[in-house]
Amino acid sequence: MNEPAQPVSKFAPLHHYVWGEGCDGWNLVDGPALSVKQERMPAGTSEAMHRHEHAQQFFFILEGTAHFEIEGKEIKVEKGQGLHIRAGQEHRIGNRGGDDLEFILCSQPATTHDRINSDDKKI
Repeated sequence: MNEPAQPVSKFAPLHHYVWGEGCDGWNLVDGPALSVKQERMPAGTSEAMHRHEHAQQFFFILEGTAHFEIEGKEIKVEKGQGLHIRAGQEHRIGNRGGDDLEFILCSQPATTHDRINSDDKKI
């Protein structure tokens, strides 16, 4: 029998994790078909350039301004805006601002074992 749905948040997530250079993440939905996370990046941080073979992603900015690099093009995304990244597109997100960057990240399907860094090593 399925358990009833329960509210989740960064204060009551399914799981909390730390990644990169002091960045935080909170799993809000964690299934093979859909992943929803809330993440926080301190000022001056960025992730490694990478791509996903199968997963498409949607980033929605809650606080701060994100700077994306997608297939060599830079895109600035501000609070209250979102950005869709198609499967296979090489990308990364960075926080060039002086304050924390916080966003919701939806991946469909989930990116578990579907991340290829620019050095072509699957993680």
